[in-house]
Amino acid sequence: MVEHAVPRIVVGTSGYSFADWVGPFYPPGTASAKFLDFYAQHFSAVEVNATFYRVPDARMLERMEQKTPDGFRFVVKLNRAMTHETSREPALYRDFLAALKPLKDAGKYDGLLAQFPWGFKRTVEHRKHLLAMRELLPGEPLFAEFRHDSWLTPELEPSLRTHQIGYCSVDEPKLPGLIPPVTMVTAEDAYVRFHGRNAATWWGGEGGGGGRGSGDRYDYEEWVRKVAELADQARRTYLFFNNCHAGQAARNAKLMQELLRQQGLPA
Repeated sequence: MVEHAVPRIVVGTSGYSFADWVGPFYPPGTASAKFLDFYAQHFSAVEVNATFYRVPDARMLERMEQKTPDGFRFVVKLNRAMTHETSREPALYRDFLAALKPLKDAGKYDGLLAQFPWGFKRTVEHRKHLLAMRELLPGEPLFAEFRHDSWLTPELEPSLRTHQIGYCSVDEPKLPGLIPPVTMVTAEDAYVRFHGRNAATWWGGEGGGGGRGSGDRYDYEEWVRKVAELADQARRTYLFFNNCHAGQAARNAKLMQELLRQQGLPA
């Protein structure tokens, strides 16, 4: 298998299979079976979110892999039973890991995202669950996204480093209890998820359905500096956009690519 160079900064979106992206991002008339082919012409990575809703099978991920070019990267979101229902059933984790084989065999697999809900607060039990997950996913690149600000204690950074768990920084509305846009590198790679800042719609779904509005460029220019700092510390820095309504994530990801290019930080 030929090794392909991966940019130090990798930009993509959280999912790609959205019917309302036809027009705003996908050309009119694009069939859903062709979404990933088109997406991979614009971005070098994707965060697979279908796995959050159902445990994948290897055939599904194999089909996705076959639609992408050499050097394309996948990060796979863990199933909600693991993060939202705090399951520690070994068979669940075993089956999930088995499904990743096509991505690993193709050299396109870059890790797992554990997206925890706001209700996953920093309690003794939840800390135990996080460490149990780490043990059930031995050797896997693992990133943790916390939504509740109780996790931001002085112990967080050294603890994540000790257990080789990457910290997922977030850009989201400034609402009580939510995590602010703190950055840190606790594993080999850095990770940022952009959710949009529409506070009015945040609690209507799984956080991140809101849009940004006309302040996009200013907001993202703030992040360019942070991304440059992360890239100086990490082997690779992932930037995934999750404000997916009507193709907004893809548009914002393209904007970020351009802002990084202007600063000599190609992605």
